[in-house]
Amino acid sequence: MWHPCAECTTTIRFIEAGSLHIQSSIPQVYSYTSFNQLEELLESTLQINDVPVSCRKDGSRFSTPMLLASVLLEQLRHRQAIDFIQTGNMTSHLQPIYDIQASTLFANEALLRAADHNVSMSPGILFSTASKMGLHSRLDQRAREEAIRATHHIGGTEKTFINFLPSTIYNPEYCLRHTFEIVERYNVDPSRLVFEVVETEKIEDVNHLKHVFEQYKKQGIQVALDDVGAGFSTLDMLTLLQPDYIKIDRSFISNCDTVAENEAFLRKARHLTKEMGIKILAEGIEREEELELCRQLGFDLGQGYLLGRPAPYAQFAKAQ
Repeated sequence: MWHPCAECTTTIRFIEAGSLHIQSSIPQVYSYTSFNQLEELLESTLQINDVPVSCRKDGSRFSTPMLLASVLLEQLRHRQAIDFIQTGNMTSHLQPIYDIQASTLFANEALLRAADHNVSMSPGILFSTASKMGLHSRLDQRAREEAIRATHHIGGTEKTFINFLPSTIYNPEYCLRHTFEIVERYNVDPSRLVFEVVETEKIEDVNHLKHVFEQYKKQGIQVALDDVGAGFSTLDMLTLLQPDYIKIDRSFISNCDTVAENEAFLRKARHLTKEMGIKILAEGIEREEELELCRQLGFDLGQGYLLGRPAPYAQFAKAQ
């Protein structure tokens, strides 16, 4: 049985009305009745010094951890995203991935979204905030669960591509148990899942990523490298990681039919992956000419607005 580690259970709590306790040479306590007033108190404190502070709820023993004033102020300024990461109602939208040689649906990529249409919460802001606030493991875990849930509900046999950040998986043997338990809970065939590394070009600890890939593969789950560009597509790297798929960064797909450098890179990438038995996917296809060139070059898969935009998974379930 999986039990969450400290990284997965990091919790940031806010007290909207209470007292601010400032630990300086002369400890001070100030009452406040709103978040705006608390921010003003912290800004005033920072004009003097960045000292440890905490908040305490009136009439209660509950208090926040002792933090530097600058840290608490930064948390307050991101509190909407922080609250959503911790308790917000999330769902997955799916974007179709096609076998462009056979012109058939091959898979869907799961993309995290707010379940409430009235909540405007950009995934970019969520992941950026999570990284800054030490909540990236928690958000990554929630995103994986929503993607697996969506895979269960839509039925069918198509695969689901699920994004993940290797940096959120500290100990693959332990951290991934949660994912495998969710797969079992929803009775999803592991062979339908493809976990893809986002921001492949920024990966620094390749051996750690190799270890993560090995744990996924042991469970019958496939793996992919996302956003692959000229700096990563090397024989040595692909031989070490042995992904099942690579997704070519959209910057190389855009206008590939008119930009000679882009076409040359795509030819090289297709030749390399074909020799290694790796399926290659073109991301960000928006024009018929781009699709046709990728098809001519022998690309296996394609994804982009030309082929289909992300939509709530319920729409895919109805289509089955």
